[in-house]
Amino acid sequence: MSELILHHYPTSPFAEKARLLLGFKGLSWRSVKISPVMPKPDLTALTGGYRKTPVLQIGADIYCDTALIARRLEQEKALPAFFPEGQEMIATSFAAWVDSVVFQHAVSLVFQPESVAVRFASLPPEAIKAFLADRAGLFSGGSATRLSAEQARHQWPTIMARLEQQLQREQGDFLFGAPSIADIALAHPLWFLKATPVTAPLVDAYPAVSAWFARVMGFGHGASSEMTAEEALQVARDATPAPLPDEQFEEPNGFEPGQQVTIAATDYGVDPVAGELLFAGSEELILRREDARGGVVHVHFPRFGFRIEAC
Repeated sequence: MSELILHHYPTSPFAEKARLLLGFKGLSWRSVKISPVMPKPDLTALTGGYRKTPVLQIGADIYCDTALIARRLEQEKALPAFFPEGQEMIATSFAAWVDSVVFQHAVSLVFQPESVAVRFASLPPEAIKAFLADRAGLFSGGSATRLSAEQARHQWPTIMARLEQQLQREQGDFLFGAPSIADIALAHPLWFLKATPVTAPLVDAYPAVSAWFARVMGFGHGASSEMTAEEALQVARDATPAPLPDEQFEEPNGFEPGQQVTIAATDYGVDPVAGELLFAGSEELILRREDARGGVVHVHFPRFGFRIEAC
C-alpha cells in the first residue's frame, strides 16, 4: 500500500483541517512542506497547476481539496467515520457551509490590519507585501468575494452565539452527537483565529465552544515523518495510478472519458488544470496528466465547487 503524502505548510488553515482528518483516523503519513505563496513548481508538477493547500498524494494519485481528501481517507480507514451513517447529508452540507461562509469570515478577521501587524511581526515588509499580493491573486477571478473586516466583525457574534447555543444543548460532546467531518471543518477556521492575541478572543469568549474546540484538537495529527518534494515526485514517477472507480454515472453535461478538458475551482484559486478526462462520478472527477518531473498521474477533484470545460 502506498504511503499517504500531505503537501502542506504549517500555518495553512485548510492544511490544519487535513492534519486533523489524519489524526481523527489515527493514520501515519509523510509530510512535504510547500511554499505558502506561488510559484510552487514541485506541487504543480503533480497537480498540473492547482495551487491551493493542501494536496494529498497516494502514489501517482493526487487529491485536491479537503472535501475530497476526507472521502479518500474514509476509503483508507472506515472507522471512526467522517460521515456517520444516517447523517451523511447533514455533516457534509454543514462542512461545506463552514468551508465557505465561516472560513470567509475568519480570513477577513485574520487579515484586518491589527491582526496582520501581530501575525507577521517577525517578517520583513517585503515578505508581508509579497504574501498579501499572492493572496489578492488567489482570491481574484472566482465567485468568492472578499468580506470586509467591518462586516465580518458585525456578523461574527451571530455565528458564535448560534454555535455556543448548539453546543450547550447538544447531548454529546460534538456538534451532531458523534464526531464527524462537521467538527473538523468548523475547528480549522477557529484555529486560524486563535493564532494571535488579536483574534483569539473571538473564540475564547465562548466557553462551550472553547471546550468543544479542545476536544476536536485532541484528535491530533496522527504520526507524520518528513519527506522532501523530490522524494514525493520520485514516488509519483515510480508508481502506477490506482484503478478507476466502477461507479455507473451519467454525466449531466455530456463529458466523456477520453475527452481533453480543464477542471478548476469556482470560488478562488481558479487556476485550470488540463488533461484527459478518465472518470466523472457523482462526487469525483479524475484527469490523466503526464509531467516530465511527476510522470503519469491521476489528478482527482471534487465535483461540487469545481467546473469542467472542454479544451
